[in-house]
Amino acid sequence: MQVSVESVSGLERRLKISVPASQVEQSVNKRINQTARTIKVDGFRPGKVPLSMIKQRYGAGIRAEALDDIIRDSYVAAVEQSQLKVAGFPNIVPISFAEGKDIEFAAIVEVYPEVVVADFSALAVERPTSEVTDADLETMIENLRRQRAKWEDSSDAAVDQDRLTIDFEGTVAGEAFAGNSAQDFNLVLGSKRMIAGFEDQLVGTKAGDELTITVTFPADYQAENLAGKEAQFKIAVKKVTKPVLPELNAQFLEAFGVKDGSVDQFRADVRKNMERELRNGIRAKVKSATFDALVTANNLDIPKALLTQEIGRQREQAMKQFGANASQIKPEMLPDELFADNSRRSVALALLVSEIIAKNEIKVDAERVRALVDEVAQSYEQPAEVVQWYYSNKEQMAQIESAVLEDQVVDLILAQAQITDKTVGYEELLRPQQ
Repeated sequence: MQVSVESVSGLERRLKISVPASQVEQSVNKRINQTARTIKVDGFRPGKVPLSMIKQRYGAGIRAEALDDIIRDSYVAAVEQSQLKVAGFPNIVPISFAEGKDIEFAAIVEVYPEVVVADFSALAVERPTSEVTDADLETMIENLRRQRAKWEDSSDAAVDQDRLTIDFEGTVAGEAFAGNSAQDFNLVLGSKRMIAGFEDQLVGTKAGDELTITVTFPADYQAENLAGKEAQFKIAVKKVTKPVLPELNAQFLEAFGVKDGSVDQFRADVRKNMERELRNGIRAKVKSATFDALVTANNLDIPKALLTQEIGRQREQAMKQFGANASQIKPEMLPDELFADNSRRSVALALLVSEIIAKNEIKVDAERVRALVDEVAQSYEQPAEVVQWYYSNKEQMAQIESAVLEDQVVDLILAQAQITDKTVGYEELLRPQQ
């Protein structure tokens, strides 16, 4: 077998592969003999069909199958011989398949880029610092009480955190649009479920009020036909209800696992959970900022094959978020452009992290793996069972180990990078995660 490699453009390579005729005929004859032992032909016992008849009747098909095998095996051998790191599948281009002669074909492939990681000392990373204050704790407890609030009808004017039951109908330039109306729609003022300005204009309304409000859709609104457009909504306020928050009594505390009725224990548990969320939030922010700086500092050529695969993976993840409505989403509604930037970053980051791990011979730290599993388990009622489940589940452990490896890469980078600490509040730091 003869192989030549030509650089086409960028990461694209053209392998020209030639396989001797003798090897081709040997493969074809082997398949013919295999066929002769099993094929059934009227008038002949199995294994007794003349080879000449098999060649006459089935020769073309057998040769095509043999060529498929030869092309596959020759391509694999050519890649190994050329020491190419191929990304994705090849595009096979026939050149000469004449019977009785050497066969020639080309394989157009993409290769992985050469990754040379920039000096970490040139990277600038902003690292958030934060703590759980007493005010943060009180706000969290207030939110937990609101989650279990009872609602009572009110004739007073609506204020922030009240719940309204409304009918609404919206138009843009006098025309209706998809999703423009609803009946008996429950809306908590201040929840920010609606576009900016919608809820604000309902503050002060009472049951029985009818009004028309004007709002403007954001410029980046997901429905392009509405983006940046001004809309009018006719609204009928049917009911105003006010939240009645539960007391911090034994019944309320027991719902959060505090069975002895100790308010102090409840506050300590809530603070502990908040501090764990804060640590995770800081870790996620630092990792994201570090990896953003890493990708920005290293401009890589990205194989199209890897980019296409990643776009497909992210589209599949997006589809899962639609849940039961996924069947109503058509592929053209989620075009490649929606995922292109994030996918390009993900592929570049994977290549860079892989190179850093290999170059620095980083091995996953078993102690950090156990610490992360323990931390995850602490949010469950039976932590020991959760730990056992993780260590008996290869797929879940692989995800944990991958996260730990990434953390170790981040630590390596931060040891040399230019770090600026920035103090932020608890809610501000965790807002994106929420």
